[in-house]
Amino acid sequence: MLVVVVLLAVVFDYINGFHDTANAIATSVATRALHPRQAIAMAAGFNFIGAFAGTAVAKTIGAGLVDEHTTTEAVIAAALVGAITWNLVTWYLGLPSSSSHALIGGLFGATLVAAGTGSFKIEGIVGKVLFPMISSPLIGFVGAFVLMLLLYWLFRDAPRKPMSRVFRRLQVLSAGFMAFSHGSNDAQKTMGIITLALFATGVIPDLTVPIWVIVVAATALSLGTAVGGWRIMRTMGHRVAELEPVHGFAAETTAATILFTTAHLGMPVSTTHVISSAIMGVGSARGPRGVRWGVARNILLAWVITIPAAALVAAVAWFVLQIVGLG
Repeated sequence: MLVVVVLLAVVFDYINGFHDTANAIATSVATRALHPRQAIAMAAGFNFIGAFAGTAVAKTIGAGLVDEHTTTEAVIAAALVGAITWNLVTWYLGLPSSSSHALIGGLFGATLVAAGTGSFKIEGIVGKVLFPMISSPLIGFVGAFVLMLLLYWLFRDAPRKPMSRVFRRLQVLSAGFMAFSHGSNDAQKTMGIITLALFATGVIPDLTVPIWVIVVAATALSLGTAVGGWRIMRTMGHRVAELEPVHGFAAETTAATILFTTAHLGMPVSTTHVISSAIMGVGSARGPRGVRWGVARNILLAWVITIPAAALVAAVAWFVLQIVGLG
């Protein structure tokens, strides 16, 4: 069963890679700062490197949300099934939902039916999930909005075409920073879930992340990124707001800074939420019509239902595992 759990975790990480590729590179592709193939190659490389930036988020997933002593292989397997299923559904529909929250929702749903609410670590859930879940998109929106206004003011007299050329070059840097930060936050979620499975089965004595787990998570995320997620890229890069290089630079810089900071604070925030809100922020700096609010509403709906939807699928998966004798 442990082998199955690890394989499911690798599959989740791989899907996370191609599901979230759009989040890391959509703006740089939309503004033509990078060709799609160049952007994907760069994102894959920086995702891999970013995965080695720390393990604070992995420790939160492994020990900060649910009681690791009551977690079983069946719970972890069901959680991963819930997360994978929801990621594939939203990928098919082209909705940029959160892989992070799908995994957390799956873990909550499977734990609830297997061990009850007593296994939840409320302090960790509130401090590491609920608070950043609400605050990070708000900070992303406001931060990108303010940065965009500042850039408008600083370059108010600059000719448009030369300014676009400058920011097209700068956006290559911001896209690399975005991909690195995405890897530093998202790969750790898979590290945490694999480490939790190893601890639950007695393979390791504590929840310190083994180096081979870091390498596996980094590789799976990078390979998934190389495949790309074109459906979601269209939504993120073109349909939320019309983007020029200066907008892409502001959105990516804001989002990457938030992701990098929260990764070191052990907060498994959503790349999708942060970059989506940052794009809305730079669009809003143009005025109320700078954002296509109908598309934004659909994205917000996907945000709201991700955790309960993944939790429901995970709960059903746990019951199925019990019925077939794998619990």
